[in-house]
Amino acid sequence: MQMFKKIAEFDNRVSVYWTNRHFSAKTTKFLKFYVRLGDGYIWGIFALFVFLQLGWSNFWPILAQALVALVVSLVLYEGVKLSTKRPRPFAANPQIKAEVPPLDKYSFPSGHTMNNLAVASAVFYAVPQYGWIMMLLPLTWGLLRVYFGVHWLTDIICGFLLGVLSFAIAHVIWIPVSGMLGI
Repeated sequence: MQMFKKIAEFDNRVSVYWTNRHFSAKTTKFLKFYVRLGDGYIWGIFALFVFLQLGWSNFWPILAQALVALVVSLVLYEGVKLSTKRPRPFAANPQIKAEVPPLDKYSFPSGHTMNNLAVASAVFYAVPQYGWIMMLLPLTWGLLRVYFGVHWLTDIICGFLLGVLSFAIAHVIWIPVSGMLGI
């Protein structure tokens, strides 16, 4: 229990420090737009780009494996989120204000980081020349969600690790499935 208390104290210090730093109004407006891309909006554009670059026969297996990774991530996410029920920073500390709308009540783990990273890992595995940028996006979105007061730093770190784990589990599932489908 002492370790969890120290983690909570660390998270609180980081959040109070980060949320009390401010960019210009124009930069903040752009960052709020950018962080909303983590809601899934960018994936359609990226999928179209990969499809146009690789063609349907090479795109289909990437899409299928990414969807398996997303399903694994969502199942794992719900289980962890509902078992921990960690309050969001703005709910736990009156010094912290939510600058972007949270998608649900609890903060741990960061679903934006976890779910986007599970998909990004599948893309990175299949096409590293394009996937590396998709690996950076969930991390930056997560860090901005700390800055905007809706996540603790450890939510992002654990979301990152759980996203990679989700991809690893999905990959183990995908190998025999892709063999059966002849992909």
